[in-house]
Amino acid sequence: MVMLRLKPIRKTKRRGPSREVLRIADGAFWIVLVFAVSFGAGRLATGFPNLLGLFMTPGVIAAQADVAPDPIVRMSLVSGHAPAIRTTIATDDVAAPPPFVGTPSIAIVIDDLGADARHTRRAIALPAQIALSFLPYPADTPRLARDAARAGHEILVHVPMEAVGPQNPGPMSLLTGQTPEENLRRLDWALARVPGFIGVNNHEGSRFTSDRNALAPVMKSLAVRRIFFFDSRTTPDTQVASVAFAYGVRTTSRDVFLDDVDNIDAIDAQLHTLERKAHEHGIAIAIGHPREITLDAVAYWAAHRSGIKLVPLSEAIRLKAPKQNSLALLRR
Repeated sequence: MVMLRLKPIRKTKRRGPSREVLRIADGAFWIVLVFAVSFGAGRLATGFPNLLGLFMTPGVIAAQADVAPDPIVRMSLVSGHAPAIRTTIATDDVAAPPPFVGTPSIAIVIDDLGADARHTRRAIALPAQIALSFLPYPADTPRLARDAARAGHEILVHVPMEAVGPQNPGPMSLLTGQTPEENLRRLDWALARVPGFIGVNNHEGSRFTSDRNALAPVMKSLAVRRIFFFDSRTTPDTQVASVAFAYGVRTTSRDVFLDDVDNIDAIDAQLHTLERKAHEHGIAIAIGHPREITLDAVAYWAAHRSGIKLVPLSEAIRLKAPKQNSLALLRR
């Protein structure tokens, strides 16, 4: 019997990936790792397909998935131009800013001045960095505003504006139902009553400041005069920042009302809140009123503050406005 020697069956070696492919894969691994550490696993899951796109052309991805490329991508491959990139800002997924490093600053505005001469005099006796805002209609306003300016305070016009509800902001208020011409006439009258002003803020105004159409002529007038609008922020629906930004008017808003509750414990708590916000963001602004307890509390705080710089309102606007204007631009 002839024994046939069977040739051993050769095992076909499967060709492995080239060194170049392995090198790219290794690099991709480390990029993915850094991506995961930096942005979190949740974002890695959604961003991984985009990461692959860095290493694979749209045509290759489509071929492996057995689907046609996106029409925009297909057009770009034919034309030779890169597709336009659309970006979406997810405001609820923005990383928190880094903690502020440095000496925090605080600005304080006392408004509603002019009607009570005795308490207005007490406000003028506060440190000169504290801004003072005068109602235009009291008879003593022009004289007291001049005295405040001579004492070194920055002066604002506390312009009466329409409120939601039964509140009466006072005579010559700006109203949403008035014509733009009439509102500008009233604004001119208010500004003429307060000598030495460098800006305005709203007295009441929860309805007026939430109406973009009513605000627009006012902002245009302030832009021509090159004065700022400090938003008392009497409503969460305020449109001041976005309209001011559109007309190039400097603006910012208060962070804290010191004396919504008129007792020393509440005001002290608000001063602590003000300090906390300043430490968090580098700058914070408060509004108070010419009441006995408020003036006592502010005078004591200013004399005993530690590690916080008291700055004029104009300086606070310079420090704070870029962030606020960026948010206003996003909301337009």
